[in-house]
Amino acid sequence: MSMFEDIPVDVGVIYEGERIRWADAHAEFGGPRIEQKFELVRARGMDEVEDGKITVIGPDIKDLEKRSYPIGILVEVAGEQVEEGLEGVIERRIHEYCNYVEGLMHVNQRYDIQLRISTKSVQRGFNSFRFLGKVLQRLYKNEFPIIERIQTTFITDPQKIGEMWKDVLAVYDARDARARGMKDEDADAFYGCTLCQSFAPTHCCVITPQRYANCGAISWFDGRAAARVDPKGPVFKIDKGECLDPFRGEYTGANETLKEKTLGGINRVWLYTAFDYPHTSCGCFEAVAFYIPEVDGMGIVHRRFDGVTVNGLPFSTMADSTAGGRQVDGFHGVSIEYMRSPKFLQVDGGWNRVVWMPASVKERVKDFIPAEVVDRVATENEAATIDELKAFLEKKRHPVVERWKAAPVEVPAEEKLVVAAAPELAAPVLAAAPATGWFKIILKNAKIHAERVIIRRREE
Repeated sequence: MSMFEDIPVDVGVIYEGERIRWADAHAEFGGPRIEQKFELVRARGMDEVEDGKITVIGPDIKDLEKRSYPIGILVEVAGEQVEEGLEGVIERRIHEYCNYVEGLMHVNQRYDIQLRISTKSVQRGFNSFRFLGKVLQRLYKNEFPIIERIQTTFITDPQKIGEMWKDVLAVYDARDARARGMKDEDADAFYGCTLCQSFAPTHCCVITPQRYANCGAISWFDGRAAARVDPKGPVFKIDKGECLDPFRGEYTGANETLKEKTLGGINRVWLYTAFDYPHTSCGCFEAVAFYIPEVDGMGIVHRRFDGVTVNGLPFSTMADSTAGGRQVDGFHGVSIEYMRSPKFLQVDGGWNRVVWMPASVKERVKDFIPAEVVDRVATENEAATIDELKAFLEKKRHPVVERWKAAPVEVPAEEKLVVAAAPELAAPVLAAAPATGWFKIILKNAKIHAERVIIRRREE
């Protein structure tokens, strides 16, 4: 008899990666339209958990019409070996286990979660969070034998979620602060995570004390705990091997692990840069660091920003250019906690290279931005266009302005012009910029038409 015999839809790993489009959805929980949403695991005492209990506070799935709703998922676990340090590890599995359910899509983590349930699955009877509670509890007990008791609460009542909101964020903040002060050089090992490979087959996070997982939900301590309690699971130990470049953050162990876990898709990674061999990005990243060629600086936009960035693109468009387990120069998925790291984009200039970010995320990390730079980083309140950004940076004397002076601004008159007949170039137009100041343009699977092409050759 299947452990999910009483669940109205199929449950299994074959449904990981299933996308539920809005046209096929019965309802959505969390997501970009909803401000307050969360998933949280708490370790409790044995006498605080009623094993198998499932509670729904607020309207259930069957009671809802098609739109977006707030959501809170609270999983409380107990056991002799269950401790607070495992909360983040257990919590991250909510993403994986929800995606085992046919017709249910779960993306992101913590305070950024988004769930969609398909109309078809609801029509087949999956019309209550109680079914999801049963799935989560059985999978947790099956894969984490240390969990002896588990109870689950689903909250759709906005008032109740609002009452819990500050306490939930405080738990996340306390977890994030644990690894601060540790250095990558002092760690005996790193940790890897492939939880997102169902959505991004060539992605593998390399988690170090000074580089959080892109999703912001797994720290180095969480990785260590996960590898110990579930050594064959999706979070595992990475032997550091030889440090080939301490400034860029290149280690033989990380390179070898990525090659193995991505089946040769990724062979090399530099941990502290957005260019050349950057860390891959899945789709659950909290923010995108993106290159702005007009000012030779980096912008940052996080998932909760619902406006348009200074380059005219929203987060969703930027995320599409970043995700998928690729190494894309100038589009780099990062976590909020990584922005607090001394190694944050250090190859590219760190905070001296960051020129724009939303005010809300700047407020969250401002204590970790160097004092001499913090007021020189523009937000949407100071710059909404590239021209406004240039004026702001010059007025504030941002360090990046010095890079402009070093760049050539005129083409010598004695250059020879070579005019070629107009070709038709096949090229998704993807332009990337390296950290050295030159431009590398990669054109694939698109067509560009021009009346003529001018190639300038500089006389030595």
